[in-house]
Amino acid sequence: MKAMILAAGKGERLRPLTLHTPKPLMQVAGVPLIEYHLRALAAAGFRELVINHAWLGQQIEDYLGDGVRFGLRIRYSAEGEPLETGGGIFQALSLLGDAPFLVVNGDIWTDYDFATLQQPLNGLAHLVLVDNPAHHVRGDFCLADGQVTDGQDGAPSLTYSGIAVLDPALFANCQAGAFKLAPLLRQAMAAGQVSGERFGGRWVDVGTHERLAEVERLLAVEG
Repeated sequence: MKAMILAAGKGERLRPLTLHTPKPLMQVAGVPLIEYHLRALAAAGFRELVINHAWLGQQIEDYLGDGVRFGLRIRYSAEGEPLETGGGIFQALSLLGDAPFLVVNGDIWTDYDFATLQQPLNGLAHLVLVDNPAHHVRGDFCLADGQVTDGQDGAPSLTYSGIAVLDPALFANCQAGAFKLAPLLRQAMAAGQVSGERFGGRWVDVGTHERLAEVERLLAVEG
């Protein structure tokens, strides 16, 4: 299975740190955020990786190179203008091939074991969900009997972790340009084509200075 890291965001809430450094290269405990993903993916047995980028993206390519030092083969999907999550994945499909692939947001930190996702995909998508963090108490989707729904029925919800396995067929009717992933997922949910799991381990959406510091604290305890 191939993997894709989404790394095209500007990281505006992390300014001024991200004015001259792309968010995926922000260091946590002395290591760029994106490098934690590369190490985990390689340890899980992944070998081929696609990374999209836009804001200061050349810095990402310069730092990671071809990926050989991580035990990976990295290919890049450069975006002149940010294409949002859906558009960014759609542009990279030619690099990802015809089989289901793992996608992970470049601005999260987690100890999730990516090896658990290398199994046949039933449907068009499989989402990893987490308990709602304080900054997103309403959550995103509902999970029942291994199936994900859009959460509009009032049932308890969970938050999308930014980790998923997607079938390229999810994008069958899409066109090039900027668009979000969530509407595609909701269409697939309505057709019963999205499975899911709840992850109870460590996970942080590193979108602010406070959450960046939270990851520093977690790693300090671990160390």
